[in-house]
Amino acid sequence: MAKLLSCVLGPRLYRVHRPRPPGPAPGSGGGGGGTERGEPAWDSYYQPRGLEKHTDSVLALASVLWSISYYASPLAVLYLYRKGLLTMSRVVPLSHCAATLGLLLAGVACLRGLGRWSNPQYVEFIAALEESHRSGSAESKASLLPPPHQRKLGLYTFDFRSWPVDFRWDSAGPAWGGSRAVPLLQTPPRPRGGSRGLLGALRKLPCALARWLLAHTLGRRMLFPGSVRLLQRALLPALLQGQARLIEQFGGQRVKLLACDGNEIDAMVIDRRGRGDPRGDTLVICCEGNAGFYEVGCVSTPLEAGYSVLGWNHPGFGGSTGVPLPQSEANAMDVVVRFALQQLRFPPPSIVVYAWSIGGFTATWAAMSYPELGGLVLDASFDDLVPLALKVLPRSWRELVTQTVREHLNLNNAEQLCRYQGPVLLVRRTKDEIITTTTPDDIASNRGNDLLLKLLQHRYPKVVAEEGLRAVREWLEAATPEEQSSVLRRCAPDERWCRERLREWAGDRAPPFPWGLGEDLSPAQRQQLALYLAQQHLQNFEASHCTPLPPQAFRLPWAL
Repeated sequence: MAKLLSCVLGPRLYRVHRPRPPGPAPGSGGGGGGTERGEPAWDSYYQPRGLEKHTDSVLALASVLWSISYYASPLAVLYLYRKGLLTMSRVVPLSHCAATLGLLLAGVACLRGLGRWSNPQYVEFIAALEESHRSGSAESKASLLPPPHQRKLGLYTFDFRSWPVDFRWDSAGPAWGGSRAVPLLQTPPRPRGGSRGLLGALRKLPCALARWLLAHTLGRRMLFPGSVRLLQRALLPALLQGQARLIEQFGGQRVKLLACDGNEIDAMVIDRRGRGDPRGDTLVICCEGNAGFYEVGCVSTPLEAGYSVLGWNHPGFGGSTGVPLPQSEANAMDVVVRFALQQLRFPPPSIVVYAWSIGGFTATWAAMSYPELGGLVLDASFDDLVPLALKVLPRSWRELVTQTVREHLNLNNAEQLCRYQGPVLLVRRTKDEIITTTTPDDIASNRGNDLLLKLLQHRYPKVVAEEGLRAVREWLEAATPEEQSSVLRRCAPDERWCRERLREWAGDRAPPFPWGLGEDLSPAQRQQLALYLAQQHLQNFEASHCTPLPPQAFRLPWAL
């Protein structure tokens, strides 16, 4: 009876991975069970029986209808109110219908449990899940340290809410003074004006409430559309296929990380150390875009380039819980980095953070907060959210949008980036339609330009100033490779001389940024050095915003 109840209340099972018997993979001429690039080493299948299959369909439809009604509820309530239908005589029968529908769905769930109970695959899965929750032993929980071995739950893909926690943010002791939130850079206070005291606070309350509502309703969903459950349901088949690819072809292990705010973070690690390729000794932590998931996102770029990879989903994306806001994003990134350092035991200099688009916020936060990390690669990222928010919202909202972003959605990438001392590479999409403030063809309005200029002006203020700044701006605003080459021909950098000047200044122990280099240089020399630094920190990619970066275009950041 206990097993039947577990089947009724258990999570939905999507896939069961089984190792193939020894022997050559189908279609291959040699031995072994497949390779990373070739035939998958495992088969993936789960065949629910008739009763479970049909009841699953009914419950899935009910869940979709519930999601639609949730998003439509404000309009529905307004319509019913204007029609005078929100009265007790109308509401009571509706509540009775809702209760009846709930009982019917509970009965459907019980029938689904009976179908699962009759399926040996599901019963075996439930036993492994219960053992994991009950014992927490090494046999049923992951061991991501050598020697590698497959965990029992790793053989299954199921509803992630039931997955046991593999790593906590405080596993190595209290962090950040025991706080339930990691520190963020504070927005400078606005100049005080008007009435002060209680009366002034009451006058400002309606505007503050409007900003909060805008940020937590329209703003958050526009900024992170991947958190909308209807979109996730539409993408579910692709996400399951992508996850199976990571597990079966690349030997990935799925893990659940508990952040300091209580959010559970869905992550995937592919550890390639000890396989003979030195690139596998470098771990690339991937931060996805605002509608990206590690199952189908930028993880593939460093993965196919041969590196070890750690991908994770934003709060509210995939199996991760919570909502994606700057504070919860930073909390999630904190536990991901701690997992890489404390559980996977990668040395900090062997960890590189790679971010695409809006993932630049969490990547720059990690670089700022863990300055010993080995490098940072920002692909199609921007310096500040405000100009991009003003681009898509009405001009009449300018003041409201600016204040809302600064108070609730402050993705201050450039400010965080300037607090990192390590190597940085920016990848700029030359046809980017998302982070340009005018048209995709206007490369001068690409906010990646502003991110590069702010970084170089912070690190080399005497070089990237006046003549140097003008030269870099002209190079960035060149619309074609031919125009860029024309700029470089007019003041061609002598790479050997530039390297020697930088190494001479850095010495045996490079001083922290900003550097005073450039005071004794002529205007022409400052132009040369500024252009050389810009070329080393920026890589152009001829593509639009959402085109995946090919693995051959991925490289680690430049360092002296």
